[in-house]
Amino acid sequence: MSCTYYRNNELYIEDISLKTIATQFGTPCYIYSRAALEANSQAFSKALSSIKHRICYAVKANSNIAILQLLAQLNLGFDIVSVGELERVLMAGGDPHKIIFSGVGKTNYEIEQAIRKNIYCFDVESEPELERLQNLASQLNTKINVALRMNPNINPRTHSYISTGLKENKFGIERSDIIPLCKKINTSSSLQLIGIACHIGSQITELEPFSLALDCLLEIYKELQNKNIPIHHINIGGGLGITYRDEKPPSIEEYAGILQKKLSHYPLEVIIEPGRALVGNAGVLVTKIEYLKHNKHKNFVIVDAGMNDLLRPALYHAWQNILPLELRQINKTTYDIAGPVCESSDFLGKDRELAVLPGDYLAVDSAGAYGFSMSSNYNSRCKPAEILVDKNNIHLIRRRESLDAILALESLI
Repeated sequence: MSCTYYRNNELYIEDISLKTIATQFGTPCYIYSRAALEANSQAFSKALSSIKHRICYAVKANSNIAILQLLAQLNLGFDIVSVGELERVLMAGGDPHKIIFSGVGKTNYEIEQAIRKNIYCFDVESEPELERLQNLASQLNTKINVALRMNPNINPRTHSYISTGLKENKFGIERSDIIPLCKKINTSSSLQLIGIACHIGSQITELEPFSLALDCLLEIYKELQNKNIPIHHINIGGGLGITYRDEKPPSIEEYAGILQKKLSHYPLEVIIEPGRALVGNAGVLVTKIEYLKHNKHKNFVIVDAGMNDLLRPALYHAWQNILPLELRQINKTTYDIAGPVCESSDFLGKDRELAVLPGDYLAVDSAGAYGFSMSSNYNSRCKPAEILVDKNNIHLIRRRESLDAILALESLI
């Protein structure tokens, strides 16, 4: 559900007109709603209240420190995939004992830093990683918590680029290898097995893949029980989808209902790692129209935001609603909304009916997840500003990047 609405023909987030923000801070810019972030977080907590649970926000979805700070204040944990995300969470006041380190390519340095910060758990993606963890923990004379991430070979029925639980994907450990590795961990003086995990993909819009993945994890749990190998939690990962266009994903309550139904009889904590479902519909990207361009075949709205600002349409052919910040009483025209980047893949939307003029502003809706976090400096473009709206208050939570800041990292020879 979008965090935007029209009031007197102007688009608002909470009590602030988006045009007010665009004119004050310039474009392109990302704008987020605190109320939407809090509502989504509280919906997960309420829906899971009847079972022991831990919510670890997937930082990769949106890693702005102010947003992490807000989620930490709401008592959430964090799922990280790099030392950079670790430092962001800690800077935001996140509790290291609520941090889970996922990802297939953890380096020695990243592991060492996470061990020194005393994070809650490493989700292990391969036997070589397990050996590295054991060696580093031994060198640091400590014992660390680990969980094994299984690849259940389940089709999440989502875009192939964000499917992570099929046998051809790089993620997780084969089902047949899980029990032998659990036995190995059980004899280690440096590793403590506390859970089993899986994460099958992102933007999942059906309950069945989650249900099948949970069944696989429970099968492993029962096997471990029979072998007297105790674990503390099952981590079902994230991946719950949101509505961008006409998708009908399960509600948070329906999603939680599956977990409650299958886990209520087991003495286990369930860990979930939502990202998009927490922040996706809590933000928009605002951009200014520079030109209206027409030829014999197409009409184009040329805007100041490009694929470097929002990569999802170019990378996934993703559809996101595009809304004018002011409703004009003029005829609508069908446009492709294209940016200034020198690529034909640089578009934010195609075949959209809009009533707009040069100088108007547009909002790309549901851009809170995988928007700014995937942005780049392609074409030597500066990354946009980020703004958080809290009722009638506006907080600049990231300044617009300057060209001087980008060039300062380089030097002549």
